[in-house]
Formats: sequence, C-alpha cells, structure tokens
Amino acid sequence: MIRTAIIAALLAASLSGAPAFALTKDAKMETCKFGADEKKLQGAERKKFIDRCMSDKDDPRGPGAAAAPAHPKN
Repeated sequence: MIRTAIIAALLAASLSGAPAFALTKDAKMETCKFGADEKKLQGAERKKFIDRCMSDKDDPRGPGAAAAPAHPKN
C-alpha cells in the first residue's frame, strides 16, 4: 500500500514539469484529419471541421461556468 502511494507521488511529480501542449502543427493536423475521417466528413463539412479543430477555439461547449453571470440570491 505504501509502495503504491510512493509510486503515485513520484509519477505525479514527474508529470507536473511536462508541457501541457507539446503538439506540433503537423501532429495537430494529423489528429484533426483523423477526427474528420472518424466522422466520415467530406467536402465543405470536412474543411470546416479541420479549420475549427486547428484553431484554438474548438470547444463547442462555449465559455465555462466562471463566465456565466451569478444568480441573485433572494
């Protein structure tokens, strides 16, 4: 049990220094193309999907809860 905790702590410490976004533009393009292939997109829909995927604004959910206005308390 203690050995597992030590290994988990060492793993967490080693990963904290790793960059979060280490993708190159080419690697990201391959990922986006793979996504378009999985969805079987063609033509304009495929181009739109890849363009959106390559941009940094590819979150279809919109802004997070922090951006939402607070509800007034009664």
